[in-house]
Amino acid sequence: MAIKFGGEFEVPRTPEEVYDFLTDPNKFAPLLPDFQGVSVQDATHFNVKVAVGISYIKGTADVKMELAQAERPQRAQYKGQGSVAGGNVSLTAGFDLSPMDGGAKVAWQGEAQVFGRLTSLAGGLLEPLGKKNIQKLIDALQAALKPSANQVGTGVPAPPAEPSAAANDAPAGDRTQSESAS
Repeated sequence: MAIKFGGEFEVPRTPEEVYDFLTDPNKFAPLLPDFQGVSVQDATHFNVKVAVGISYIKGTADVKMELAQAERPQRAQYKGQGSVAGGNVSLTAGFDLSPMDGGAKVAWQGEAQVFGRLTSLAGGLLEPLGKKNIQKLIDALQAALKPSANQVGTGVPAPPAEPSAAANDAPAGDRTQSESAS
């Protein structure tokens, strides 16, 4: 089962600042929903652990990530493979950055492929859960890249805020766009 996603948003940071944030697993990984930990091997490889709960299937996903494409300050793309309770996951997630007046535009896209027993056990629940978690990640990323009053002009991203409970309240350009294929 494949879940595709994408969208775009604007932030009051330079493309360089956004790129530096996105390519630092210690800053970016904790924004993942149900984040449990990150272990960095080198500048382009890290493992991330997140809690997984779909219906009665619960466990931890352990995903090996690679910064597969790094073109500062225009593009960062991750590829990952890992095991999830009852299955395996393969994913790509890319961020294209472009300058604009007062900040940067972030266009994001990716795909997650879920294989194994998990797809037959949780099939219909995977896509809505995936969309919900991707929107939580994007909401947290936007919040982390907005400067707080005491950080304006310091180049330091604000701490992540609790993501919005209603992703549907986001402007149309910020919503997760998704399609599924089997």
